[in-house]
Amino acid sequence: MTHDELEVELRKLDPRERARLAAALLDSLEELSEDENARLWAEEAVRRHDDLRSDVTLGRSATDVFRDSRQRLGG
Repeated sequence: MTHDELEVELRKLDPRERARLAAALLDSLEELSEDENARLWAEEAVRRHDDLRSDVTLGRSATDVFRDSRQRLGG
């Protein structure tokens, strides 16, 4: 079963069961070692970097991000 197929099936669960499963999955992340956690974050950083390099329309300038953040915070 692919990730997408699994997700489709899991979305068929009632909300309480999905919430219970989500909590269990989040809890399982706490069991990762510090090295494993660092490795996963490094992989994610590389993935995001590659995504941005392959499609520059995905990124936003820091100026825009900070401006929008200030506006949302009422500043």
